[in-house]
Amino acid sequence: TLLKHLPEYMVPSAFVHLDALPLTANGKLDRRALPAPGLEALASKTYEAPQGTTEIALAEIWKDLLQLDQVGRHDGFLELGGHSLLTVQLQARLHQDLGVEIDLRTLFSQTSLSELAQRVEQAGHSHVQPIDVVSREQALPLSLAQQRLWFLDQLDHAASVAYHMPAALHLGGSLDRNALQRALDRIVARHESLRTTFERRDGEVRQRFAAADSGFALQEHDLQGLDAEARQTAVTQLTQAEARDAFDLSQGPLIRGRLLRLAEDEHILLVTQHHIVSDGWSVAVLIGEFNALYAAFSQGLDDPLPPLALQYADYANWQQQHLQGERLHAQVDFWKVHLDGAPALLELPSDHPRPQVQSYQGAALALQLPAPLSSRLRR
Repeated sequence: TLLKHLPEYMVPSAFVHLDALPLTANGKLDRRALPAPGLEALASKTYEAPQGTTEIALAEIWKDLLQLDQVGRHDGFLELGGHSLLTVQLQARLHQDLGVEIDLRTLFSQTSLSELAQRVEQAGHSHVQPIDVVSREQALPLSLAQQRLWFLDQLDHAASVAYHMPAALHLGGSLDRNALQRALDRIVARHESLRTTFERRDGEVRQRFAAADSGFALQEHDLQGLDAEARQTAVTQLTQAEARDAFDLSQGPLIRGRLLRLAEDEHILLVTQHHIVSDGWSVAVLIGEFNALYAAFSQGLDDPLPPLALQYADYANWQQQHLQGERLHAQVDFWKVHLDGAPALLELPSDHPRPQVQSYQGAALALQLPAPLSSRLRR
C-alpha cells in the first residue's frame, strides 16, 4: 500500500509491532530501548528458493551484504534492508564475483532477485579493468575525490574544517592502555591512507606515505581530579577542540586522537580524520578493526586481521586510468547538462552585503516563535 504513495526507497524495510513505544523518564521516545527487527519483521515475500546458477550466486551475495540467513527468489534487495551504500557494494560484487557491469539505476529498479538474475544473464561481460597493485616507487596520483578535497583546502583552508570526521568511543570498564595504543598503531600501519600526506611537485599533487611504524598520534587528558560539572565542561571543550583543530595536508598526520580519562574505569576515545583519507563507510571498518585488535592484544594474542590485498592508492591509480575517454566524457557531459543554468553565486537576503572574503565570524541566536505561528509553520 505504501508503494502507491511513496517512492520505494522511502518505504520501511521492516515493521515491528509493539503494544506501546518505550519512553524515557521525561516522556520522550527511548530509541535505544526499541527492539532490533528480526527476520520476521522484514518485508519479505513468501519464500521460494533461488533457482539456477545465477539466482543462487546472487542470493549468496545478498545474504553476505544484508547479513541474512535466507533470501528468496521473490525478495527485493531494498525490501530486505538494502540502501544506497549497500547497492554500490552490490554493484561492485557483481563485477567482482560474476564479471558483469550493471548501472545503479538498473539495480534500484529491480524488484526481486529473480528479475535481477535475468538482467545479469542478459548483461555483457564487464569492461571494467581489475585494480592492480602499483609500485610505490612511482609518483602516485590522487583519486578524483581527493583532488576535490585538496583543492578546497588550498582555496580556503578554514573551510576545510567542514571535512573533518570526528568520532567518539565511550569505553567502560578496565582499560588496557598498552593494548589500546598497539591497536591504534596497527590500524595506522595497516592502512596506507591513514599515513598519507600530499605534496605538490612539478605542478602535480602526489600522495606520499609515512613509515608503517609512524604510529597513531594520541594525546591523553586526565580529568579524574575535577568535580562532575567541571569534568563535563572539560569533556565538551576538548571534544570541540579536537574536532576543530586544523589539519595540514602536506605534513600530517591526517588521523589523530585524544584519550580522556574520566575515572579508573571510564574513558572517552576521540578520533578525528580528514575526509581526504577516510569516509563514512571507512569509520565502520576502523571501529570493527579496532575492536578485533584491542580484544586480541589485551589477551596477549597476535594481530587477527588478514593482510590487505589492495590499498587506496591502488584504487586512486586505477580510477585515474579507468575514467578516461568516453567514460570520462559521458560523466562530464551529464553534469554539464544537469548544472546548466545554475547560479554561479547564491545570494541570500540579509541585512549586510556579502563580504569579498568569508570570515566565518558568526553566531547562533535562539528565539521563540509564537505558538500560532509555529503551528502554521508545521502545517
